[in-house]
Amino acid sequence: MRQQTRWSAAAWLPIVAGLLWLWCASRFGVIGFLFSVIPGCLLLSSGVSTLLYPGDPRIPQFTAAGSLLGVPLAAPVLLFAGGWPGVLLMVLSAASFLAAGSVSVQQEPHTEDAPEPQPSWRLAAQAAIDDAILASLSVRVPMLGLQQHERIRGEVHAARELFRDRGWLEQPATYHLPPPLLSAPVVKPTHTGRYQYEHLQWESDYEPHADEPGRDRWLSYAANRTAHAWVMRHGSQPRPWLICIHGYEMGTPWADFAAFRANRLHHQHSLNLVLPVLPLHGPRMKGRRSGDGFLTGDFLDTIHAEAQAIWDLRRLLTWIRAQGGEPVGVYGLSLGGYNAALLAGLAGGLACVIAGIPAVDFTRLTWRHGPALQIRYAERYGLVHDEVGEVLRVISPLAMPPQVPKEGRYIFAGVADRLVPPDQPRDLWRHWEQPCIEWYQGAHVTFRLHRGVERMVADALRAARLIQ
Repeated sequence: MRQQTRWSAAAWLPIVAGLLWLWCASRFGVIGFLFSVIPGCLLLSSGVSTLLYPGDPRIPQFTAAGSLLGVPLAAPVLLFAGGWPGVLLMVLSAASFLAAGSVSVQQEPHTEDAPEPQPSWRLAAQAAIDDAILASLSVRVPMLGLQQHERIRGEVHAARELFRDRGWLEQPATYHLPPPLLSAPVVKPTHTGRYQYEHLQWESDYEPHADEPGRDRWLSYAANRTAHAWVMRHGSQPRPWLICIHGYEMGTPWADFAAFRANRLHHQHSLNLVLPVLPLHGPRMKGRRSGDGFLTGDFLDTIHAEAQAIWDLRRLLTWIRAQGGEPVGVYGLSLGGYNAALLAGLAGGLACVIAGIPAVDFTRLTWRHGPALQIRYAERYGLVHDEVGEVLRVISPLAMPPQVPKEGRYIFAGVADRLVPPDQPRDLWRHWEQPCIEWYQGAHVTFRLHRGVERMVADALRAARLIQ
């Protein structure tokens, strides 16, 4: 267990960097001041907060964000204010970025059954990247008003009673109705950059149960009623299939193909690939950004998004099997890892399931990452952690036994993951009876930097006879 300290020496780096940014701001004119004051205020305030309020996970997030802004913004200083101020601001901003990651890793309590993070500048940098992403997400989450809090509370309480009466809380799998076969999707050959693929499109036909709270609102999301998937397949002979499920805020061809290194899996390993688009993502989104509404505190929308995701995935499985080619495996990343794990509890006949950096408990993630003021008001108006967790049980991968044999279950996770903390994949590992797991010394979005992950994925596909 790491020794905790009240006054972190790493806090002084962003304090000094912030003071220098603000001191220089007064010398750069109006435009220079506006660009300098943002990293300066973020670094100074978060550095001081690290000293005064140690342990709050949001503080290093804003240190990382201020540092990430400070490094490129120091470049104009080199051009217009001379060498030493620009170099010093760039160096101090970069050092503050590493300090943010170091503080973030050091202050996190150790997760039982997960390896200890090994302190290094490389690990600190990876954790800081996660923290900067979280800072961006936190400022983009809309604040809910009183009426919205009351509506969400009412829906959660009504859903809790309904789900209990129907027996869905005791047997969550019965909440999910079997979907009809997917027989004739629209198939359109297309390309994105260097990726040649087919665009599958079909009417989802998913509807929440007739008396579920939030049903009418969910059905009003017009674009979401059409399901999409990107497909790479070999036409010459039947080949094994791999379903690749993307993460939060993805759902576009270039992002999804890049995340899974699709060309390598398709060409080098001769796999047929299908990359489904999750509800409210990509061409199915309802807001300005992909994923808006999936994980923003509207819990019945989250339930319906997950229920529709599994409905669409199970329908897609019927189409895949009709094309010929066995076996079929599933590989998901982050939110996709959640869906891969949930699908493993509801679909039989899968050769393997790989849950990469998987979230498994939306309630804990909401209470960890949600805006503190919003959580405080939600609890004040009667929306408590345990009630939300009970309602979300109908879509929980931890509430259903996996139908995939133990030797076909695989997990990989980062010991310093800030977006999906190690307790989440650890809980899935326990629920899955401790199958093969690859813990890497890294964070959430940097899993591709770790060779052990690539080896485990290849070993999983080989053991399931998807590749040679």
